[in-house]
Amino acid sequence: MSTIQEKIQTSPSLRPENLIISDVKWKYLVRSVLRGNNLMITGPAGCGKTLAVSTVAKAMERPFFYFNLGATQDPRSSLIGNTHFNKDTGTYFADSTFVRAIQTEGAVILLDELSRAHPEASNILMTVLDETQRYLRVDESPSSPVVEVAKGVSFLATANIGVEYTGTREMDRALKDRFMILEMDVLTKEQQALLIKQVCPTISESVINILTGIYNQIQNEVESGAGKISTGISTRTILAASSLICDGFSIKDSIEVCVFPYFSNDGGLDSERTYVRQIVQKFIPDEHLKDDNMFNEKDAVIESPF
Repeated sequence: MSTIQEKIQTSPSLRPENLIISDVKWKYLVRSVLRGNNLMITGPAGCGKTLAVSTVAKAMERPFFYFNLGATQDPRSSLIGNTHFNKDTGTYFADSTFVRAIQTEGAVILLDELSRAHPEASNILMTVLDETQRYLRVDESPSSPVVEVAKGVSFLATANIGVEYTGTREMDRALKDRFMILEMDVLTKEQQALLIKQVCPTISESVINILTGIYNQIQNEVESGAGKISTGISTRTILAASSLICDGFSIKDSIEVCVFPYFSNDGGLDSERTYVRQIVQKFIPDEHLKDDNMFNEKDAVIESPF
């Protein structure tokens, strides 16, 4: 067995408990880093895409660089650099962190929120991500100097793909084809419970069942296509609610502040939020709701902004 094969096969021992991903997908992630391949990790928001990349870099003791392309308003400055002027030395060019990152041998470079990237960022990345080119041109001039991607650098991207992610862009097919795809697993109820216990070790089984039941029912409603709910909630959201419960918040209050804000109030009693409240009410026993009104006037009536 070769060294790389051995590292891949034994890699599950490096995976921490807070990252829930199947053995085969973890091995695929590890192999991509070992081989210096490009891999795009897809899945809904809050499912652990970014965590997976940062975790594999740490587990394999690789230099790690993070770039949030969804928040980049000036791609050329962020990915290439800027020209500056000094009164003593004149005009000079300052490389970006990205330029330094791609010159770091064995680096893991996370291109987060690639599906939200500015079109200019995609154009700049084309030659960088192309296995037959692997270079970055400093400017558009044919005579412009180029920066070669160092040996063993792997580019791992994350993307939210689906109609509910309205801020995303349709990625160029040529850009997509520069990546292999790793789709994050949908967590089972048992896996969700395990994560909740990690966040709040003292939480009771009954409360875990309530939280996972709410999460799964909302996801089922979205997947049914019935149109009652346009978006689901993430694992991150349920873990945030669990953390509040661990700090003494009631189940009702933790759901109030962590879950309901994701759903529109438009439509009063016919709104998405009212429908989600009805789902929640089915899972929370009466003793958790006494003296609390799950439906209040604010949710039943659309208030005029004037």
